[in-house]
Amino acid sequence: MSMKVIGAGFPRTGTNSLKRSLEMLGFSKCYHMKELLTNPDQLPLWLALENTGTTDWDKLYDGFQGSVDFPCYPFYKEHLKRYPDAKVILTVRDFDSWYQSVKSTIWTAGPQTPGEKLKMIGRVLTDSRVRKVVGCIKFVKRMFWKKQFNDRFLDEAHARKVFDQHIENVKDFVPAEQLLVYNIRDGWGPLCEFLGVPEPTEALPHLNKRENFKTMLQGLIKTGKMVEA
Repeated sequence: MSMKVIGAGFPRTGTNSLKRSLEMLGFSKCYHMKELLTNPDQLPLWLALENTGTTDWDKLYDGFQGSVDFPCYPFYKEHLKRYPDAKVILTVRDFDSWYQSVKSTIWTAGPQTPGEKLKMIGRVLTDSRVRKVVGCIKFVKRMFWKKQFNDRFLDEAHARKVFDQHIENVKDFVPAEQLLVYNIRDGWGPLCEFLGVPEPTEALPHLNKRENFKTMLQGLIKTGKMVEA
């Protein structure tokens, strides 16, 4: 199955809502970070892509027609090389609201208190699945905080520069006729027009709100199942 939609937007720019929207529009399934966290055995496929610029695409995306969020977005160029006919959606958001959202969710997603850290150490020592999930989280930290933001995310001016530059880089690289710069608040109209599909009668979903993020991640680490936001 060939990929039809490539997401190039940062996490916390409406990517989970886009995932659900694409699936509602018939682009099933759509790969999102939650796919990796619930199937951490896939991590070697992403590490191969990071290290070599390619991977076993058919194995990685078996049954998928779209990809959004991390770990897909940093490799949008490699995705487009592999799937040259795919359409690219760059989700965007006001920087200030995005920055505060990331600081209160992804940035603080791990165990914070000494008690939480001890519990996590215990799980890592006794549960092989949790060890694999932790390996995926370390991959996120390396790619997002270190590579994308040079370990300077809390420097807000630097983060803004990286945020804006990513948008410009995507717009410069992707042919204009294959690219939609999309704010999820704009609703079905521009998305459906770009994809050439009719608008659903249901409202466009708005998922993974800030207040649900930590509960969602904790549920995954504890049970291996993603709690839907």
